[in-house]
Amino acid sequence: MADAEIIAVGSELLTPDRIDTNSLWLTAQLNELGVEVRRKVVVGDDRELLAAAVCQSLSEVSIVILSGGLGPTEDDITREAVSQALGRPLVFRQDLLDALTGRFERLQRKMADNNRRQTFVIEGAEPLPNGRGTAAGQWFESNGKVVMLLPGPPHELQAMFTGECMPRLRRKLPPQVIRTRFYRVAGMGESDLDQLISPVYKPYANPTTTILAGAGDIQIHLRAHAETEPEANALLDAVGPPIEKLLGDRIYSRNGASLEEVVGEQLRARRATLSVAESCSGGLLGGRITSVRGSSDYFAGGFLVYTDRMKTELLGVTPELLAEHTAVSEECARAMAEGARLRTGSTFAVSVTGEAGPESQTGAPVGTVIIGYAAPGVEPQAKRYLLFGDRNGVRARAAQWALDELRRKLL
Repeated sequence: MADAEIIAVGSELLTPDRIDTNSLWLTAQLNELGVEVRRKVVVGDDRELLAAAVCQSLSEVSIVILSGGLGPTEDDITREAVSQALGRPLVFRQDLLDALTGRFERLQRKMADNNRRQTFVIEGAEPLPNGRGTAAGQWFESNGKVVMLLPGPPHELQAMFTGECMPRLRRKLPPQVIRTRFYRVAGMGESDLDQLISPVYKPYANPTTTILAGAGDIQIHLRAHAETEPEANALLDAVGPPIEKLLGDRIYSRNGASLEEVVGEQLRARRATLSVAESCSGGLLGGRITSVRGSSDYFAGGFLVYTDRMKTELLGVTPELLAEHTAVSEECARAMAEGARLRTGSTFAVSVTGEAGPESQTGAPVGTVIIGYAAPGVEPQAKRYLLFGDRNGVRARAAQWALDELRRKLL
């Protein structure tokens, strides 16, 4: 299977002000061709470091792509560094100078002398025309290896890769595909999930399995490599269905949809509405629900009731209940949910109350979160959780657990 490494060139990419988006875009294009990206590297404007990075990449993969550093200034050192790494001189190209001169003439601008640096090509390389800028790209091929030099501006790089490099790669590469399956899981921790499913995926080197964990949200990525799509799907079928069986309804998405999107579709399918009442989550739950386009179809509104007084005045939670059970209690969570449902006229309501920290205000352990649920025709319910993390982590997990609790109720 063909594989690749991407080297992003430019000292500006090593600052907090610039992000290398080119590598993300290139990875998606390469994956479409069945090419796996093994590594991405950012190298500053240092000729020796860049030449060393190119040499290392050529020793490990069959395709090396460099982005950036093809401009006319002294800090644009990609051509020189790759020339050094390949042991081939730079050769002046009159046709590139003529094309560059014509471009400046059409723009009615005088070409600076340093633009001549952009008319030198590594010996044996093929220039790649740039219809959107002055920096020609380069395609070098030798001993089964391919090196591409692409401009840094994204609109130039994307046009050049799509128009010039993709057709060349398609002609060169053997039949190969990469196919993926993607599960999102809620309601369990990363270590528990891995312990459950690792006996399924560990015997397989292909497909590969990657587990990514967030605040109460776990993603499972399966990637299969094969010569044809049916072969890749067969490899995925050996691992995916057994994992699905083990996880059951803990899997909430198979297409990358977020938990708030899944809950929104459930509500829309029922033609139901939802309201929320939040204390410790501080609006995070309502914010996630309303981040989904079209959420006004099903979201009635919410209450941010951070104090006992607001719980009483807005939701009707009685002072007697709060005095007896405190705000961090199942009794309060049930009353909050029912109060939100009655005051908005929504079909369902979810409440969140708890101790996010860093100190406890009620005596309940920090990390205690109680989620309430109210629906027509049934008594309000509540469930207690003890969540880990700092203040922001507890709040984020509280919103996640509340959404997942609602999802399970709507199933």
